[in-house]
Amino acid sequence: MADASSSDSDACGAESNEANSKWLDAHYDPMANIHTFSACLALADLHGDGEYKLVVGDLGPGGQQPRLKVLKGPLVMTESPLPALPSAAATFLMEQHEPRTPALALASGPCVYVYKNLRPYFKFSLPQLPPNPLEQDLWNQAKEDRIDPLTLKEMLESIRETAEEPLSIQSLRFLQLELSEMEAFVNQHKSNSIKRQTVITTMTTLKKNLADEDAVSCLVLGTENKELLVLDPEAFTILAKMSLPSVPVFLEVSGQFDVEFRLAAACRNGNIYILRRDSKHPKYCIELSAQPVGLIRVHKVLVVGSTQDSLHGFTHKGKKLWTVQMPAAILAMNLLEQHSRGLQAVMAGLANGEVRIYRDKALLNVIHTPDAVTSLCFGRYGREDNTLIMTTRGGGLIIKILKRTAVFVEGGSEVGPPPAQAMKLNVPRKTRLYVDQTLREREAGTAMHRAFQTDLYLLRLRAARAYLQALESSLSPVSATAREPLKLHAMVQGLGPTFKLTLHLQNTSTTRPVLGLLVCFLYNEALYSLPRAFFKVPLLVPGLNYPLETFVESLSNKGISDIIKVLVLREGQSAPLLSAHVNMPGSEGLAAA
Repeated sequence: MADASSSDSDACGAESNEANSKWLDAHYDPMANIHTFSACLALADLHGDGEYKLVVGDLGPGGQQPRLKVLKGPLVMTESPLPALPSAAATFLMEQHEPRTPALALASGPCVYVYKNLRPYFKFSLPQLPPNPLEQDLWNQAKEDRIDPLTLKEMLESIRETAEEPLSIQSLRFLQLELSEMEAFVNQHKSNSIKRQTVITTMTTLKKNLADEDAVSCLVLGTENKELLVLDPEAFTILAKMSLPSVPVFLEVSGQFDVEFRLAAACRNGNIYILRRDSKHPKYCIELSAQPVGLIRVHKVLVVGSTQDSLHGFTHKGKKLWTVQMPAAILAMNLLEQHSRGLQAVMAGLANGEVRIYRDKALLNVIHTPDAVTSLCFGRYGREDNTLIMTTRGGGLIIKILKRTAVFVEGGSEVGPPPAQAMKLNVPRKTRLYVDQTLREREAGTAMHRAFQTDLYLLRLRAARAYLQALESSLSPVSATAREPLKLHAMVQGLGPTFKLTLHLQNTSTTRPVLGLLVCFLYNEALYSLPRAFFKVPLLVPGLNYPLETFVESLSNKGISDIIKVLVLREGQSAPLLSAHVNMPGSEGLAAA
């Protein structure tokens, strides 16, 4: 009976949690065998029938071959092998002709594979890079049998360590071989030409000339050789090429290519670079304190996830707006866009099995999953508009549907304006004195302005006279005479009763050294004791800062403090060149503090 009652209470608790949740559990398969990340997920109507499919670039872990999978509902509809690991997937419209069927672009290695109606349509390969001249010369010597395989290996290793350009694939494969296999490899490949090929690290889409949802888009590629390429959607030629200081790993774009656009690239050096149209190099740079793990654009704010388990919001000019600390490491990020309510928010999958949804720094919702989520995708799937698709670390697939009645509210407060907005302010009534003063200001505005200007001029005059008096009495730490350009700064260190007094004396002249100076201390001998009341100053070289140190001992045990006056004099003259007042602390007062 006890077991039955506990199971009933658990079932009631699960039903209540599901009733309070904003999501409907549509599907969960822990054995779906899907291993990917957010950049390799895309939702699109691939056949133009209104039925949206899920495109997955599967990494194929455990020695399996990478594959392109297309899911319809919870089932895999088609599956095809890929020649290399996928780096990104995107859907875009290539042309205006009917039917308006989007194309699928999958970046894998140095190529972009374009599919239409899930059939291969075009293959774009990155242009080859010039090989390293030293590497080319070594293989030419191997071709003419002027170098043995062991020497070739040593020379290639030295080039790999010192050269900025990476070696070709042929040389890298050769360096991985055993000594017994090197000679056969050289004989087989020594006649081949050296080819150095870069790979695609990230990919996104950019509208060509219209901002409409069904407008033609260009592909934007980030490559391993620190470049960004914009491709024409029809001919697949390179429309623009931009250089970056580091390798891009995340891209976010806004605008249209033919009009004006902004491109944000998060790179491996921990910086985010902002580029605009017709700029070959970055215009702004955002320096992060840790490596980025995700980059999402929400309206005009760039939201960056970092390896310090935090989300940061930046403007497009690099100004930091806010920071939110996460309870665990961020594994995946993506955009949640609810068109019916005009909502844009950031989804973050954490290592503790949570998916958190933020609008700016306000937490909107938390989803708990059985396993850590490694990829996120939100949009229209099948015929449901607001569908959340997640894949887990163990290869599972989770599909949730947002309830039509669900409303995301910051902090769980009630829907609508805040209660303080309905409260009336206690604004006092205008008194007769206020009305009379307003009329007087309106009628005598010119005279009041002139009186204000007169007072302002008098204030400036008094400040100038006080400054002149200070210069004449040598109370300033900066010398007022052009013949003796000196600057003095005093600093006290220690907790007492013995203090260290450091004088920083600087010759501010640019050409002439200063010689024959004395430093004198004026102080109350009943309170303080100094080893020397005055001493000579060495030759002051122009521009250098000379620290002159001495010790001050406090003789009072009552914590009484006083001022020590420091004077800088010329030998044979009684008038000081400059002086400084040092406020000495009391030893007992500091100890008590």
